[in-house]
Amino acid sequence: MTTPTADDKGQAQAAAITEDEIFAGHHGGKLAVELTRPLETQRDLSIAYTPGVARVCTVIAEDPERAKTLTWTGRLVAVISDGSAVLGLGDIGATASLPVMEGKCALFRRFAGLNAIPIVIDTNDVDEIVETIERIAPTFGAINLEDISAPRCFEIEDRVKAALDIPVMHDDQHGTAIVVLAALMNAARVVGKDITDLTVVISGSGAAGVAVTKILHEAGVSDIVVLDSKGIVESGRDDLTETKKAIAANSNPRGLRGDMKTALDGADVFIGLSSGTVDPQLLGSMADDAIIFALSNPNPEVAPDVAAQYATVVATGRSDFPNQINNVLAFPGVFRGALDAGATYITEEMKLAAASAIAALVGDKLAADYIVPGALDERVAPAVAAAVEAVARG
Repeated sequence: MTTPTADDKGQAQAAAITEDEIFAGHHGGKLAVELTRPLETQRDLSIAYTPGVARVCTVIAEDPERAKTLTWTGRLVAVISDGSAVLGLGDIGATASLPVMEGKCALFRRFAGLNAIPIVIDTNDVDEIVETIERIAPTFGAINLEDISAPRCFEIEDRVKAALDIPVMHDDQHGTAIVVLAALMNAARVVGKDITDLTVVISGSGAAGVAVTKILHEAGVSDIVVLDSKGIVESGRDDLTETKKAIAANSNPRGLRGDMKTALDGADVFIGLSSGTVDPQLLGSMADDAIIFALSNPNPEVAPDVAAQYATVVATGRSDFPNQINNVLAFPGVFRGALDAGATYITEEMKLAAASAIAALVGDKLAADYIVPGALDERVAPAVAAAVEAVARG
């Protein structure tokens, strides 16, 4: 009789979760504010509040940078959303997105030791969102944008980064991209192919699709074909948004036109980042030792057991299958490293370093069903943080 592994037990526990457990686990919220200093005596009060606090305020007024060490700002992340693209739920609004933002804050605390506050903004107007973030920014050391729909998310991130001198990252884009790259680095090793020689098909041209395309280019992958709901994103189409025009200009070097069937013919890698499905029969035309990342949640573009009939390495976004591509492997460490280094910007080099750090942790245990560490692997956030900090410090 085979002894169940920790992963087996974890999957069994996940499968047995009831609605009562879920709602009990969220009752009253998942976050709380705790004191870091005692407030038991009159002296404690005089130091923490009046009159002592006035001296600290005066120092910060003279040198605003001191706020990073004399308040919690230097370790505080704002997790900000408008609720327009929440998980697999879509545009459910600001208030309904709060449980997700709270959860993200809990992950920051659990894995990176950072404080984080969920902030939902009740508007979809780009100008209003950007203005709101700019006005509240002095409270925070970093901004994590979350679950904002494309293409608005691109403009919002670009404008906020330009306006502020603190790290800003839209995790749906860049956290996903970092972990996908880490997984692809190791998947390529499993199948004995050089990552720079891979032909990659990406289904989805939203936030994650754009960021994954960009980071794979940065990593040296030159042959990438991106598809949206109408087919291959290529310069001959007259229905492309500005974002998709940029994708067309920097992908599809063979000039392919058509649909998924054309794109997958001979491809080494399929990366699903959309809510669509893929006809399994099309996967049969992929190259030998193919790699399939079907990352749509909760329903992958192709079922993992089906994908395994056509590919040597299969990954999903789900915790109940091997090789989970999970953003929690990236964002806690990325922000921790950036804040530790006093960085004002999260660069492409930091993201590449983060991906390499995640991939390296697999080490000699690399296998077709183990290309990235598990979401609860305690080594990940410190390793990512160290890699990002090293790049930030030069």
